[in-house]
Amino acid sequence: MKTTRILLIVILLFHSLLVPTIFAKNDELSLHSESAILMDAKTGLVLYEKNSTSRMYPASITKLVSGIVAIEEGNLTDEVVVSEKARNVEGTRVYLNEGEVVSLKKLLQGLLINSGNDAGVAIAEHIDGSVENFSQRMNTFVSEKIGVTDSSFVNPHGLFDENHYTTAYDMAKIMRYAMQNEEFKEMISTETLPWKGESWETVLVNHHRMMREVPYEGVIGGKNGYVQKSGFTLVTVAQRGESQLIAVTLKASGRNQPYQDTMALFDYGFKHYDTSFIPEYQYKNQDTLEKTLPTKVDPEIHASKIEEVKGVSGEAEKGGQTFHSWLTFCIILVFVFVLVLKFRKKQQFYL
Repeated sequence: MKTTRILLIVILLFHSLLVPTIFAKNDELSLHSESAILMDAKTGLVLYEKNSTSRMYPASITKLVSGIVAIEEGNLTDEVVVSEKARNVEGTRVYLNEGEVVSLKKLLQGLLINSGNDAGVAIAEHIDGSVENFSQRMNTFVSEKIGVTDSSFVNPHGLFDENHYTTAYDMAKIMRYAMQNEEFKEMISTETLPWKGESWETVLVNHHRMMREVPYEGVIGGKNGYVQKSGFTLVTVAQRGESQLIAVTLKASGRNQPYQDTMALFDYGFKHYDTSFIPEYQYKNQDTLEKTLPTKVDPEIHASKIEEVKGVSGEAEKGGQTFHSWLTFCIILVFVFVLVLKFRKKQQFYL
């Protein structure tokens, strides 16, 4: 009887150790934002989404788009002459003077760190002669280079316009692309930067609060935004170990809500998912980044993508389950064999 108990304990221990537990159910998160997404930066897989293909007004996260466009298609050492239009644009500024000469790189820092609308207009006019022409460049860039299909940008700063919109899914794709550029990555991850202009000498402070007063482990950087009709918007990148995640939240009604939502998304992603084991050939196409991403985040695609992450494209988990089944079967056989031996010994005793 003692031997039987020991065998039962061994079987239970093996079973508890071998049942896969690293993959969690995709439970609903309680988010304030009307639209949100969590994307794995390495693979482009969608780990969580809420209305992520609904069109929303982006506000100042637009500057992530104008920033990567200017970095890749402009010359950072160019000297830019600030126009009257740039000087007088409304909203957040770095207080450029009309006629002031500033390098393109410095304007980009003012755009991405301090959210300067005047810097955005100066950049647009320098590269393409007008805000309208630069906006066309932005749309062409995200469409052809990134595969964005459901966004329309009509300015470089995000001030409200009915024809200026995006989706959480598109912004995650754009951020995933932009994070491959080291110059961009350095700018959005800068916490503070001394600024000396003709009319304003200060220290620029990154407006993304998770870089400052609301710290979160692993945050690299991002961009926040707000105009009345867009609500509060936020794009954030965080990394722990080999896992880099992108969170986008759109249209929150309170100032703290996008940060609360972003933390909830990151907590969920870092706890439940690990894509470091997925081979590069399974998600990376050398021709275009677009081919690594689903064209739409509908329920079927979302489910299949989640299963890819959970199951290492189905193969690794299947192999683990097969191994577990065979091992359990062998242990049960041994258990039955021992019981048979004990039974036979008892019979011989009585005979």
